[in-house]
Amino acid sequence: MANRLADAISPYLRAHADNPVDWFPWGAEAFEEARRRDVPVLISIGYATCHWCHVMARESFSDPALAESLNARFVAVKVDREEHPEVDAGYLSAASAFTGNLGWPLTVFATPDGRAFFAGTYFPPVAVDGRASFRQVLDAVWDAWMERRSEVESNAAAVVAALEAASTAATAVSELPDARALDAAVAALAAAEDERYGGFGTAPKFPVAPVLGFLLARDSGRELGARTLRLMAESPLRDPVDGGFFRYATRRDWSEPHYERMLYDNALLLRCYADAWQQAGEPWAERAADGIAAFLLGVLRSPEGGFASAQDSESTIDGARVEGAYYRLPAAERARLEPPPVDAKVLTGWNGFAIGALARAAFILDRPAWLAAARRAADDLLDRHRSADGLLVRASLGERVSEAAATLEDYGAFASGLLDLALASGDARYAAAARDLIDLCIDAAGDAECPFETPGGGDPVLQSSGMGVRVDPSEGAYPSGLTSAASAAHTLFLLSGERRYERAAREGMRVVAAQAVGTPSAFGAALELMSRLAEEPEQLVLVTPGAEGFDRIRPALMDARGRDLLAAVRRRGAALTAAADDAGAAAFAAEGFELYAGRASIGGEAAAYLCHDFVCDLPVTTADALG
Repeated sequence: MANRLADAISPYLRAHADNPVDWFPWGAEAFEEARRRDVPVLISIGYATCHWCHVMARESFSDPALAESLNARFVAVKVDREEHPEVDAGYLSAASAFTGNLGWPLTVFATPDGRAFFAGTYFPPVAVDGRASFRQVLDAVWDAWMERRSEVESNAAAVVAALEAASTAATAVSELPDARALDAAVAALAAAEDERYGGFGTAPKFPVAPVLGFLLARDSGRELGARTLRLMAESPLRDPVDGGFFRYATRRDWSEPHYERMLYDNALLLRCYADAWQQAGEPWAERAADGIAAFLLGVLRSPEGGFASAQDSESTIDGARVEGAYYRLPAAERARLEPPPVDAKVLTGWNGFAIGALARAAFILDRPAWLAAARRAADDLLDRHRSADGLLVRASLGERVSEAAATLEDYGAFASGLLDLALASGDARYAAAARDLIDLCIDAAGDAECPFETPGGGDPVLQSSGMGVRVDPSEGAYPSGLTSAASAAHTLFLLSGERRYERAAREGMRVVAAQAVGTPSAFGAALELMSRLAEEPEQLVLVTPGAEGFDRIRPALMDARGRDLLAAVRRRGAALTAAADDAGAAAFAAEGFELYAGRASIGGEAAAYLCHDFVCDLPVTTADALG
């Protein structure tokens, strides 16, 4: 039996390399083998820090007898959902036809051409509580394949037809919500608040950072958003030692977390806590932001400069893997143990979230080290995750780059992060790189109703099976690729004044407007962008003297008036806040970012330019004059 996973980029796949299951990685070869043998395909989807994925691997995929039966009747494919999010999204949508209990591990059975005909999640090694064992499921699927092939093919065709219909429905446009509709969405979230422990609903409870970002963006939601963030910061969902947040809690009071710590949760929460501090100056928000940043830089940062995907929930203690045991120990006892492993693969889109959050939080809270970390990560990805033709790759591990296709999430989230970095650092190179990425997405869409498409067309194997989702607008734990791309386009409009970016942002959000207003808990990032689109934008540009780079000028080198003005700009909370030195502002203007045209320091002093939809007040040089 060939070991096809031993050299995989994905730590999740390599963790299964020594299973007795004859695993294939995702790709055309597995389906060609299934066609040659005329057998169904088992597609097992998970990720490295997934607790129940570990459990099913130990219970079933490590069982030689079960593996022998599986290998004889199926072609088995192991997929890292983080490396191949398109594959996960397509088969997750298909699985909803068979089970309402969606999650991971996702267990999908497909025809040799990749069409799903049955799916479930975790299956135990023995039947329990009405749930069939994994062996029983394998037997039943094989029996259907051999004895009722026409029924199997009919199910597969019906699933593909349903996906096509859902994809068409997902791109149906509606009008963007006005202020009243957005405030109604806030009210719906408020009605779901757990007034005793904070958060929304009962259990399980997730941090839902995009929803909190939306609440902080609305006058009607800021108190609710800040209250939720404060209660979360004081809860067991936050690691009191390292400062990072766990993925979710299984109990209403935020206790008994699932202990994996994800890059996207912590990056987006860092942004929220920085924004909460900007709005009210609360010490708890600053402490939480400091803790998250310490976790990102101390635990997840890779040697190359990017950020790893996650830290596992399980650690090895006394020879056994135990979930959460490490995190329940105080700092002194942890120091004597090996920490839980890190999924070290670097994902382009998730790194975009981290780059943007670190840059924005660094500017608001005056943390130069965070900005330097964001710069290093951005430079690393621009160097290794971007090909000569400008296209992105999805993932890397060390110096190795994955063959997985980049997604719209990668283009949109990375572009958004680069723009946040450009605004905070005063370096126009990052804004120009972001513009190139969004231009590729707009050009790929052509005349389609959705203005953004993945350059290069996405995963070819998935598309050929009919299981691909053309535009996946779904959100939840982090912004969709569509929302990220639209948000980046909106920022490009605020920088350049080019209406095509504004149109693209609005048209992109029209695709999800009706769904977002109807289910605000699932579309927080989209609603936050729609809130910005519903208001007249305020743009604030600070220009300091010099040509050394704004982020390299310490406030100590500025006079007292300049330092006070910088502090006022940091606290202002405009729709777009940017800072640059004279040379940086000139570079932005030369790149076509018209907001910087004619902007300069005045008489050797820092100057702030406050604009409303590109109509600017006279520059001011004092905090009092800024108002």
